Amino acid sequence: MPYRKYYFLPETRAKYWDYFLLSAQVLLAWTLLRYGWAKLNDQQFGVNEKVLNMPLKSVGLFKLSWYLADHEPFKSFIGVSQIVTGLLMLWPKTALIGTLLSIPIWLNILFWDMTFMEGFTDAFQFRLSYYLVLSGLIIYHYRTHSYPALRSLYIADIKITYPVWTYFLLPIMAVGVEVIGGLLRWIL
Repeated sequence: MPYRKYYFLPETRAKYWDYFLLSAQVLLAWTLLRYGWAKLNDQQFGVNEKVLNMPLKSVGLFKLSWYLADHEPFKSFIGVSQIVTGLLMLWPKTALIGTLLSIPIWLNILFWDMTFMEGFTDAFQFRLSYYLVLSGLIIYHYRTHSYPALRSLYIADIKITYPVWTYFLLPIMAVGVEVIGGLLRWIL
């Protein structure tokens, strides 16, 4: 009997399931690429002159959020992050990494929309929740590749190499490390 990834599905259904997940991967990647490109080409975020001339208390949360998100380097960072994540999702060797990176992106968009969007909130919440479910299914699909990495987190034998009393000094040392960063900024 040939090996099947999904023991709970007959072999032909397993192929359909694989194809469905591949289609989901392409959908998610395309969505990220499209929105990332739109951000880099000034097709997303920002408001028009009419909104800019309105008193702040008259501007809705959504338009205000789009005005704020239109500032650099935030807009470019978000756009590039979405493009890189979308590209990673397109290749089998990096699909798992891309899918893992997509989860905070979907969550950020979901909570942004829940917080600032007026009107169509339900449709966007459902769509982004669906993208999160698809991402979870893709991660589950690649579980044989991700399981050893996750397993090593639990099995790793961590040994304390310092005396216990040195751990009590760590908060003071952390402040010292922060001061070094400030000194470097002042020097440079």
